[in-house]
Amino acid sequence: MGLGVRKGDIVLVMTGKSKGKKGRILAVSPAAERVSIEGINIVKKHTKPNKKYAQGGIIEKEGTVHISNVMFICPKCSKPTKIGNTVLESGKKLRTCKKCREVLE
Repeated sequence: MGLGVRKGDIVLVMTGKSKGKKGRILAVSPAAERVSIEGINIVKKHTKPNKKYAQGGIIEKEGTVHISNVMFICPKCSKPTKIGNTVLESGKKLRTCKKCREVLE
């Protein structure tokens, strides 16, 4: 199943404690159908001291959100929308906005 959204896309959170917030996608996990969004679903992780974190302690980082709880925001019309696919004669697929019909690539 194609997720439609990619790393770097701006999305709107539709449900949950961060409902109504916008953010940029940092990572996409297609197998789990989850995305990590900048500044959304901040979780605290307790870590032992290691090379990256010499002191260890409590680290805040972005958790993941299920893909069904976010909606893509079109950069052209600035509205939350679904993503459609258009296939060119050459066989290349392009992502398009379902509201304004603009090509997103």
